[in-house]
Amino acid sequence: MIKTILVDDEAYIRNNVRAKLVQYFSNDIEIVGEAGNVSSAVKIIKEKKPNLLFLDIHLSDGTGFDILNELEEKNFDVIFITGFDNHAIKAIKVGALDYILKPIDDYEFKDAVKKALEKTTVENDLEKLVEISSEYFQGVKRKRIILKTLENVYVVYEDDILYCKSEGNYTTFYTKQSEKILVSKPIKKIMELLSEDIFIRCHQSYLVNKKHVVRYNKQGMLIIINEVKVPVSSRRKDFVMGKIF
Repeated sequence: MIKTILVDDEAYIRNNVRAKLVQYFSNDIEIVGEAGNVSSAVKIIKEKKPNLLFLDIHLSDGTGFDILNELEEKNFDVIFITGFDNHAIKAIKVGALDYILKPIDDYEFKDAVKKALEKTTVENDLEKLVEISSEYFQGVKRKRIILKTLENVYVVYEDDILYCKSEGNYTTFYTKQSEKILVSKPIKKIMELLSEDIFIRCHQSYLVNKKHVVRYNKQGMLIIINEVKVPVSSRRKDFVMGKIF
């Protein structure tokens, strides 16, 4: 059985999650405790040592990140619970963490829990994911994102990404360090991770970091550092020119 703890400052949300776990996952998950604020959550997590944590972002005395940052050991998985807060959601996404929105949808709930049951998160992995998400949430200037491939987990500074090229449901990140990182996400999902004021969709299949653009040539190409050429679609030309130049 997977031991889980529910952390939310609204009792009805905890009751809702509890009811769904009993209904759909009674044979897999045991609820060993719940908390409504940061201090009580830290205490019960240390005491009960759960395998899975349902964690609200905004609590009466702090945030879910405050709880995670206070824990020396993170030998569990996390599913964040949040209202429609664009900043919080993006912070979770850049750290490649899972979340469900309030009000809680049954399908999204079951999908998030099934993913948690199917994977094993080691402490070092979660530590890094939480660090990246927490940085973004707190408004760090030089943002980092987590990129997961089949074999590795990469921590990449946004500034170091030159451009992204998408093919169907896969996107390759090209970096200043000459790395090519292939992730199984379409370009639409990648746009949700990156800063809108820096990364410009210049083509159906390309995103470019405007900080690295050197010039635009008559062949309809953006030239970035190292003389790399990135195409601009004709219908996006005016938009791209306005954003970059």
